[in-house]
Amino acid sequence: MKKVLVLGAGLVARPGVRYLLEKGFAVTVADLVESKALALLNKHPNGRAKAWNTDDKQGLAEMVKDADLVVSLLPANFHPLVAQECLAQKKNMVTASYVSPAMRELDAPAKEAGILILNEIGVDPGIDHMSAMKVIDGVKAAGGKVTSFRSYCGGLPAPEANTNPWGYKFSWSPRGVLTAGRNPACYLQDGKKVDIPGPELFGDMHILDVTGLCELEAYPNRDSIGYIDIYGLQEARTVFRGTLRYKGWCAAMKKIVNSGLLDDQERDLKGLTYRDFTAAAITGGKPGNLRADIAARFGVAQNFHGIDWLEWLGLFSDEPLPVEKGARIDVMAARMLLKMPYSEGERDMLVMQHEFIAEYAGGRTEKLTSTLVDYGIPGGDSSMARTVSLPVAIAARLILEGRITGTGVQIPVSPAIYQPVLKELEELPNGVHFEETKN
Repeated sequence: MKKVLVLGAGLVARPGVRYLLEKGFAVTVADLVESKALALLNKHPNGRAKAWNTDDKQGLAEMVKDADLVVSLLPANFHPLVAQECLAQKKNMVTASYVSPAMRELDAPAKEAGILILNEIGVDPGIDHMSAMKVIDGVKAAGGKVTSFRSYCGGLPAPEANTNPWGYKFSWSPRGVLTAGRNPACYLQDGKKVDIPGPELFGDMHILDVTGLCELEAYPNRDSIGYIDIYGLQEARTVFRGTLRYKGWCAAMKKIVNSGLLDDQERDLKGLTYRDFTAAAITGGKPGNLRADIAARFGVAQNFHGIDWLEWLGLFSDEPLPVEKGARIDVMAARMLLKMPYSEGERDMLVMQHEFIAEYAGGRTEKLTSTLVDYGIPGGDSSMARTVSLPVAIAARLILEGRITGTGVQIPVSPAIYQPVLKELEELPNGVHFEETKN
C-alpha cells in the first residue's frame, strides 16, 4: 500500500484526504493541532494523525522518509522547507499554491534528483490553468490561434446565502482577501500593456454577465502578462485575468482600501471603542458626526453604501476593541470573520468563466465561452474545499500510479497532466463540470 503524507489539516483538506483513503492509500495527516488531523481521518483504518509543527525539521524528515509522496496544504511560505526535504529524500511533492521565486529555484535540483514538484493544482491556480489550456490547445489543434483571452474566478456565497450587505462570507481569516485588495495588477488590452497601481485596483472594474447566473463585478487579478508565455498566447492582443464579486464590492473596497482601515502597522489600541478606531483610521481624528466625516473623507454622499457596510460591521459602535495592541487590518479581519461567517447548511459557490476569441484560416473568428458554477454541499464539503483539494489528490494518485511523470517544478499546463485530472474531476459525484458555448 502506497503512503501519502498530507501536511496541513486546514479547511480545504477534507475532500482530498477522503479521496486518497477511498482510493486505497495509507494517509498520514500532520498538523499543529492533532485533533484536526484526527477529525479529517474519521477513524479510517488506513489513516494516521500526527502532531507536527513547521520548526520540527527532524520530525518532517522522518515523515517524508516514510512516505511515497508528499502533499503540502501548508501556507505557501512553508513549501520550500518541505520541498528541500523532498529533494533530499527524492520524494515527489504536490501543492495547490502559486510557484514562488524560492520554489522556482528548485527546478534544476528537482530535475537532478529525478522528482516532480507539481504546484498550482488547486482551483485558482489550478482548475483555471487546466480548463483554459484544454480550450487553447483545442483551438491550436484545429489550426487556429487565440487572439483574446479573458479569465475570471471568484469564490462567493451562493445566491440564497448572499444575506449580508457585503455580498461576501468567510470560512477562514479575511486577512488574505483584504491584503489582496492592495496588490497592483497588469494586463494586455488590444495590444497595449495596462498597469494598475494597488490603490487604483478597484477603480478598474467592469461587469461580467456569467452564463446561467447573474451579472458580477470583475477587477484585475495581479499579473496577467506572465500568462502569455505560460499559456502560449503570443498571438493574443488581449490577455486578462480577473476576480469576481457581487455588485457594490468594488466601489466600497476602493474607498476602504485607501482609508487607513487596512493599515498593517502595529498600534496601541488600548481603551478604544470601534467608533474611536474607525474615526482615527479614516478621518485621523476623534469621532464627531462619524457618517458625515467619513463621507467627506471619501468624497461621497452620506448615503454611500460603503459607509452603510462599515456601520453594519459594527465599526460605529461604542463597544470596546477586544485587543489593546495590533494592526488595524487585523481588527478589520477579526470583525469580518465574526459578522460574515457561513451559517450551518449554507452553500458557497465557485464561479469561473473563460472567454476566448479564436481566429482561423481565411479570417473566420469564433467566440468560445467556458463556464463553471460549482456549489458547496449543504452540511458537507464547501465548493472551495472540493475544488482546491480534489485536483491535488487526483494528481497525487496519478503520480503514484505512474500516469503523470516528468521532473522539476511544474504547473498543470500540459495535456499529460490536465486531461486525466479534468476527466476525473468531471466524473466524480458532484463533479466539476464546465459548460462550453461557441458562436
